Amino acid sequence: MTLEHTDRGPLGRAEMAAVVARDIPPGSYVNLGIGQPTLVADHLPEGSGVVLHTENGMLHMGPAATGGPDDPIDPDLTNAGKVPVTELPGASYFHHADSFAMMRGGHLDVCVLGAFQVAAGGDLANWHTGAPDAIPAVGGAMDLAIGAKQVLVMMSLFAKDGSPKLVEACTYPLTGAGCVDRVYTDLATFRVGTGPDGRGVEVLETWGTTYDELAARLDVPLVRA
Repeated sequence: MTLEHTDRGPLGRAEMAAVVARDIPPGSYVNLGIGQPTLVADHLPEGSGVVLHTENGMLHMGPAATGGPDDPIDPDLTNAGKVPVTELPGASYFHHADSFAMMRGGHLDVCVLGAFQVAAGGDLANWHTGAPDAIPAVGGAMDLAIGAKQVLVMMSLFAKDGSPKLVEACTYPLTGAGCVDRVYTDLATFRVGTGPDGRGVEVLETWGTTYDELAARLDVPLVRA
């Protein structure tokens, strides 16, 4: 059953991160991509047992460092996006080559990535818009998209020009094909790649809108959960 939260929404970035954190299975090994996904670290429930892995070589990363008296900022302790972070008990550090081996070797349960576009079949485009002046920034996204057992995307549902970012087929260069499992947006949460043809989009939850309103705004065929 699709849950429609018409009393709140669209969600802000912190609220989106909280929804993603809520859905990560306890005890998972998780990588958070650069940008919005890093906010998920601040919303993981205490005692969840989730272990955060960073591309630049850390396990048991904690929430962002705020610089308070109980949370001093160590300039040498950052995530892959160069944001100062904390460490949790049991934290360990290693060469980034070992970090990539963990990513590519299927040792991560979940990764959370940003995206420019996600296709109904689960294709992901998140490293380049194709614009002549855009700077390609693939980083470890390809390794994460293919290596993680579950790929979650966190993004706004519509671009600044109003065009949908959940599409029938990506028009930007792909990061990975058929790799995305769920898409978390400010207006709804979707499960992609469903149905007999693997191109169905299931609406799990809406925020500040309804299933019917989304169906009218998106070009991809939707189904109720």
